[in-house]
Amino acid sequence: MNWYKTMLEISTSGKGLLDITSSVQAQLKEWQVQGGMCFLFIQHTSASLTISENWDPTARADLETFMERLVPERDSWYTHDLEGPDDATSHIRSMLTDSSLTIPIDNGTLSLGTWQGVYVFEHRAHPHRRKVLMRVLSTE
Repeated sequence: MNWYKTMLEISTSGKGLLDITSSVQAQLKEWQVQGGMCFLFIQHTSASLTISENWDPTARADLETFMERLVPERDSWYTHDLEGPDDATSHIRSMLTDSSLTIPIDNGTLSLGTWQGVYVFEHRAHPHRRKVLMRVLSTE
């Protein structure tokens, strides 16, 4: 068994889902990992990770719209607004989604379903550079 680790730096353009599947796959290929487990962790409280549909862009749009409706900005009860009107909402949205993912690796690739992709879900209105820790335990 081998243990690999790196940090993926992801540039976002503001709110929304950003597919990072190809970045994760490229790192697996570089390491030549054939089997094992991939662990991803985002080091932020205003962005998150998720696995979602990656074929039809309307699925991504629906998820983004759902999150906007579930946690709308500018509600009068928010008190955490030091960094702007998306401050409290970005933390709430991050809490409702995942900060880490665990994905099996088989035959040198993430064992995702046919239409699944790995996403950074940016919850802030402005662009950010996000850090995603990638750890892989190789069993082959």
